[in-house]
Amino acid sequence: MTAPLHEPTAEAAPSAAEEAAVISADAKAVQGRSLGRIAWERLKRDKLALAGGIVVLFLIVVALLAPVITNLYGQDPNTYNDKDLIDPLFGTPKGSFGGVSGDHWLGVEPVNGRDIFARILYGARISLLVGFLSAIVAVVIGTILGILAGFFGGWVDSAISRVMDGLLAFPQLLFIIALVSVMPNEMLGLTGTDVRLFVMILVIGFFGWPYIGRVVRGQTLSLREREYVEAARSLGAGRFYILFKELLPNLVAPIIVYTTMMIPTNILTEAALSFLGVGVKPPTASWGQMLSNAIDYYKSDPTYMVVPGVAIFITVLAFNLLGDGVRDALDPKGSR
Repeated sequence: MTAPLHEPTAEAAPSAAEEAAVISADAKAVQGRSLGRIAWERLKRDKLALAGGIVVLFLIVVALLAPVITNLYGQDPNTYNDKDLIDPLFGTPKGSFGGVSGDHWLGVEPVNGRDIFARILYGARISLLVGFLSAIVAVVIGTILGILAGFFGGWVDSAISRVMDGLLAFPQLLFIIALVSVMPNEMLGLTGTDVRLFVMILVIGFFGWPYIGRVVRGQTLSLREREYVEAARSLGAGRFYILFKELLPNLVAPIIVYTTMMIPTNILTEAALSFLGVGVKPPTASWGQMLSNAIDYYKSDPTYMVVPGVAIFITVLAFNLLGDGVRDALDPKGSR
């Protein structure tokens, strides 16, 4: 009897390392991504939006650290420097480009010789403070009233919509000028410039909420008919549960988008009010106030006008670029 030429052999079992690699690869293949992560990956591909975000972050840090920076810089924004820096005949800074030197990086102001770089830093605090806080006021009021109008409909929707239409037709700038002009110097424990800042933040925010309120109302009208809202109703969920647990989380994206695009508008409004003389009081630094003071010297000292103008331009441009990028990242279909 002859032995078989070939005997069947068992296949080699995969090693533990190979099994772990296969499991890891499968896990990565089926791993889901959250909406926030998807939006962030879209935003990272937008170089202009990233550049705008970096500039915005830089401005926020500079505004917060303005006292520290000016202390290291060695100049105070409200200190009148020696008359040696100012031409006694014309009142303009000595030297080229408005008195630019190693001690004064952006020159000095005409007549009083205050350091422009230090005042630009402190002016950023005023602009960003008004821009952010007034946007928060507008977002809170607009979100609450917009979601109520869209969800309840009927007379609630009609009443809130008519208020929106009236505020949108109201001359906001003229009202702020009139209101700030008659404000007392002391109110709610605040004095002087703090009173004007408080009033500007409230009034700008109050007149800004209809813009975001209309957006929230329109989105709510669409979302309230979705299946998950009907499912929540069928399970006995109350109205406020549906409002704040089902609808509000789905409104976060448009709210964020319009907030980022509202801030630069508020910054321009504050600059316009300070330019017209109804913003913050001197000697508090403000970019709009510096532009107003520079009108008398735009020929003899153009640097004094260019510096705050460029600061406003860069700030507003950075916020607009960031806002456009956030909008495209959160709502890619809406940008087509």
